[in-house]
Amino acid sequence: MSAATWITATPPTPNGDLHLGHMAGPYIAGDVLRRFLAADGVPVRYTSGLDDHQSYVPVRGLKDGGRTGEEVADGYGASITGVWRRAGVDFDTLSLPRQDAGYDAYVQGFVRELYEQGHIVARTRPLPWCDSCERWLYEAYVAGGCPHCGSSSNGNACEPCGRPNDCADLSDPVCVPCGATPRLRDCERLYFPLAPFADRLAAFWGRVAMPPHLRVLCETMLAAGLPEIAVSHPGDWGLRTTVPGFEEQRIYVWFEMGPGYLWQYGAPADHPGGGLVQFFGFDNGYFHALLFPAQFLAHSSRPPLPEAFVVNEFYRLEGLKFSTSRRHAIWAHEELERTPADVLRFHVLADRPDGRQTSFSTEALGRTRRHLSDRWDGWLARLFEQIGKDCDGRVPDQPPAGPAWELLRDRLTRTATDLREALGVAGFDPRRATALLDEVVGCADDFGHVHAHERDRPNGGDAHRAALAAQLAAAAALSAWAAPVMPHAAAVLSTALGLPEGRPVDADALRPLPAGAPLGPLPGPVFGG
Repeated sequence: MSAATWITATPPTPNGDLHLGHMAGPYIAGDVLRRFLAADGVPVRYTSGLDDHQSYVPVRGLKDGGRTGEEVADGYGASITGVWRRAGVDFDTLSLPRQDAGYDAYVQGFVRELYEQGHIVARTRPLPWCDSCERWLYEAYVAGGCPHCGSSSNGNACEPCGRPNDCADLSDPVCVPCGATPRLRDCERLYFPLAPFADRLAAFWGRVAMPPHLRVLCETMLAAGLPEIAVSHPGDWGLRTTVPGFEEQRIYVWFEMGPGYLWQYGAPADHPGGGLVQFFGFDNGYFHALLFPAQFLAHSSRPPLPEAFVVNEFYRLEGLKFSTSRRHAIWAHEELERTPADVLRFHVLADRPDGRQTSFSTEALGRTRRHLSDRWDGWLARLFEQIGKDCDGRVPDQPPAGPAWELLRDRLTRTATDLREALGVAGFDPRRATALLDEVVGCADDFGHVHAHERDRPNGGDAHRAALAAQLAAAAALSAWAAPVMPHAAAVLSTALGLPEGRPVDADALRPLPAGAPLGPLPGPVFGG
């Protein structure tokens, strides 16, 4: 297997439908990088899965009136994978933990090896217990105040500040299923101390590309002393451990996800040595930047460590974070009934919470669609109409020429360089990429309006047709350059221009089309849907 770039997106929890916060986060963005690299000829694997074993799954069943965890996971899992297909998010591998043969044994073996090597140890520590439910409370089963920032948090990890907790250190805890106040009882569980990996983690952070917000989290936790992380919980959902004496406990689902990522790609020995790029939200930052790398450093197979973290902040709706568990969301499957997939992709990428939180509004999405229809599709419709009238629907015989074309060509060539940077691993910035694509259309549209007067000049036919050929060259470039962001629309435009799909995002895409080549009709609006 040749060297490949491996892209991961955090597996979503099937305790609800995907919402637009998810789509603005890892999934569409990871697909954009995959498409860009694949068009460039780079071997690439894009993987994710379903996070079936999260305790939020059975808790959703309890809140829904007694549905089983299996029913919840199966129903929402089908919805999630359906949304990915409709949105054009194409994974090379999707792991399904409750269906993939061998998954259980692989994860259990990974955990057992760390125990046998002494990296996982037994500890007796307090854990909330609900007398009313007769249940140990952890993760989704318990809520309280984060011991680090004071925000409302579930057990094991705080979404707002990103730091882990040990459940017993939550302030004012409550049992999520029944609302009762739990009491603390001693419970022996398995733990994974992070402190032995402090120096190697710090060295890793010095190599991996990550945003400052995540770096602050890493360094803050290091300065405070890296904690011991619970590896197992007494419960009835998830993978059982195979560690002697703890067979009735379940593997903490976030500890499962580290080897789960390796399962998505294949056996560690099969890793081809290419770069690993991980897409996730900041609320998952501690897991990806501390827990998983420590697991990989501890394991004898020495799995690959990431070269880049692509991290999104929270996408907000009406001032609050999108939330599946709180049902505060605009559901992606419903929005895709109203809005074409490529329009939605463009909008959430242009509005992506990259480096700061952003907020979705239906009005802004409507403005995006109108802009794509009026400016992008308007320009293309005028261009193809003129070519149909004046050139019999064929590429003009006159090639692009003159100072104005040279200026447009130079501008678009520079834009291609900027686009490559914005779509590549090192400078990945979908917000900038969408702005650059819009600039391409703006430049071409302005060129078309200015040079429309060539038709009215005495003997201006050649100049008019050369101006049309120049715009066709820009359209050809757009059909390649927009493909990672808007794959369906770009494919439609490529077909109309007689060009193949999957061309690289580079200046060669700006090449004028062969004179006399027939053009297919545009099947209505292309980019606005």
